[in-house]
Amino acid sequence: MGGVDEPGLPTLYEWAGGLDPLRRMIDSFYDRVQADDILAGFFPGGVSQGHREHVTDWWAEVLGGPTTYTDRHGGYESMLRHHVGLDITPEQRHRFAATMSLAADDADLPADPEFRAAIIGYLEWGTRLAMENSRPGAQVVEHAPTPRWGWGVAPPYQG
Repeated sequence: MGGVDEPGLPTLYEWAGGLDPLRRMIDSFYDRVQADDILAGFFPGGVSQGHREHVTDWWAEVLGGPTTYTDRHGGYESMLRHHVGLDITPEQRHRFAATMSLAADDADLPADPEFRAAIIGYLEWGTRLAMENSRPGAQVVEHAPTPRWGWGVAPPYQG
């Protein structure tokens, strides 16, 4: 997936308010994960600040912000390596997605339906792909660009 071509529209990253609100979402998400019986097992000993930073950089890049994750942390291939072999269950995938949605609320990200539909669209796509790639023996796409997500069918309402 290449860049998003949506002339005249702010990126999802810009609409979210940049890196700080995304970091609040990721921190809230991992705080919730550490207290969750279904998800905490993926992070024995807790979630490090470094991991939180890397995931914030991933989300920033995916939503149209700086390419820090690709430039500093290895891009798609690195993210793929973190999920291969985890054998994520449908229940874990769903809990992950629901918890991230709650974290977006916690972080006071924009609540307009268009923005939330776009980020939840990415979340559904990404978690389902991660779940499939995590299966033992999965045939994964080993090299791909970091995805860049856009507004899709519902651009921001600016009426």
